[in-house]
Amino acid sequence: SREDFQRIPELAINPLGDRIINAFFPEGEDQVNFRGFMRTLAHFRPIEDNEKSKDQNGPEPLNSRSNKLHFAFRLYDLDKDDKISRDELLQVLRMMVGVNISDEQLGSIADRTIQEADQDGDSAISFAEFVKVLEKVDVEQKMSIRFLH
Repeated sequence: SREDFQRIPELAINPLGDRIINAFFPEGEDQVNFRGFMRTLAHFRPIEDNEKSKDQNGPEPLNSRSNKLHFAFRLYDLDKDDKISRDELLQVLRMMVGVNISDEQLGSIADRTIQEADQDGDSAISFAEFVKVLEKVDVEQKMSIRFLH
């Protein structure tokens, strides 16, 4: 249940903990089964070197760069319209920094972020624009959790 997730100390103190917890639950559900739990957790599995070179005709693995980016994008796309608006960006930034930065400073950060990422002039960040901004970021490493050593 959601309450079970909220008892995990690392999620409880994570500013995006609620957004991460929500990712585990299907729309309108308050419980997740084992299969759904593992499907969401699979996004965080590290990509091994031998997986990068595989030529697969099957479905793309959940821990692929593209699927990791989709997962991250959905944390920001609060209204699920496939765009990150200035307001959505502000809400997530506010979750991340709390009251440590003024609304004016946060607004400036959001404006600058949208200005740098927005290529089609719609004042929002699409998934393609999100991917472009993060093309040099090692998403595979940053969005990986090693469970077993």
